[in-house]
Amino acid sequence: MVFWKVHLFDLYKKIIRQFPDLYLIASGGVTSIKDIERLETIGWKGVIIGKAIYEGKINLWNLKK
Repeated sequence: MVFWKVHLFDLYKKIIRQFPDLYLIASGGVTSIKDIERLETIGWKGVIIGKAIYEGKINLWNLKK
């Protein structure tokens, strides 16, 4: 995993712990199904992945699984 992503996900975890009732959407830096799964695991509610789909980093068929 890219160095800055580790820090980004750590920040996301801290935000969710401090504000568990917020419905937050991650945007930017989400480039794989693994990223989406990790966000889901920590309790993140949504993600914007338009650029990753456009660039072919995330396949729509894989999202259905």
